[in-house]
Order: sequence, then C-alpha cells, then structure tokens
Amino acid sequence: MRVSTRGDYASRALLSLAMSGSAEGPTPVRDIAEKTGLPQPYLEQILLSLKGAGLVRSKRGVGGGYILARSPSEITLAEILRAVDGPITLGDFGEPHTAGACDHEGQCVLLSIWNKVGSEMRILLENYTLADISAIATGSTSWPQ
Repeated sequence: MRVSTRGDYASRALLSLAMSGSAEGPTPVRDIAEKTGLPQPYLEQILLSLKGAGLVRSKRGVGGGYILARSPSEITLAEILRAVDGPITLGDFGEPHTAGACDHEGQCVLLSIWNKVGSEMRILLENYTLADISAIATGSTSWPQ
C-alpha cells in the first residue's frame, strides 16, 4: 500500500489539531496550513472530507475553524486514511479459490498472501491513534521500531 498525499495531509492536519488541543477553541484553516506547511486550498478540501466522516467539526465566522470531533485517543490512522482514500487494501485482487479450484497456476496462493498483508496493514494502522502519535511527536513516547 502506498499512503496518498491526501492521506498524509489529512493525518498531518488532524495531528496538528490533536497537538494544539481544543481548549483554545476551533483552529482556523489558515493556522493549520501554517503549522503543517500544507497548501490551504487543498487542506480545505481535505477537512471537508474529514468533516463528512465525522472526524472533525467546524465553526463558521469570527473565531471559526476546525476542532476534533472526538478525543485524539479515539481517532486512528486507519480511520483518517479511510475517510479520504476509501478502504485500506493492498489492491483489488478478489478472493482466492481454495481446494485446487484456482484458474491460473499459483494465482490463488498470491491472492491469499495479498489479502493477509492488507489485513495486517489495517491492523497496524488501527493501532496508532492521534494521541499515540502526539506523544511520539512531543518526545513523551519513543518512536516506533
């Protein structure tokens, strides 16, 4: 799997919101763009997708901006990537046949391996929350090995 630019930007934007906390109120898109170095017009589109997925809430007008819809400990990398890129898969290969019913030599074994790798990747991404990543970024937890 390759994480798309959209998935990376969405993760960076939500990490910025998690690290800034909600005590100060909503964070304007301009501030998120400045802190993360992301292009504001593209970031606005991404935040709309994240809002549609229920990961952020927005407030319009003076003092407006975005805030996390849930605690950082309840938002996983997998959720963020699914919100902007769709299902997390290694590819669209289909399901393998079993018991010798495979159409082409070795194909079903490979299909089974691709499905297992995709499943392991989803599990790994489900295990990282914004709170975990914030702790790593601030130095209170060690980097992943």
